[in-house]
Amino acid sequence: MLKWLFTLLIVLFALGLLRPALAKLGLGRLPGDLEVQHRGRKFYVPLATSVIFSLVITLLLWLI
Repeated sequence: MLKWLFTLLIVLFALGLLRPALAKLGLGRLPGDLEVQHRGRKFYVPLATSVIFSLVITLLLWLI
């Protein structure tokens, strides 16, 4: 369980660093992604992008 949590944290950190590059590809601005502005702060919840990444990773692991 600890290995999965550690792996998840590394993947989320990497996606956070790659977010500007992914935004240029159009990911992160899909119709299911939420961006809420409240009291001058922006909160970003990439629901649709997470589903797309999950499907791609699942297909890659299924092929391997």
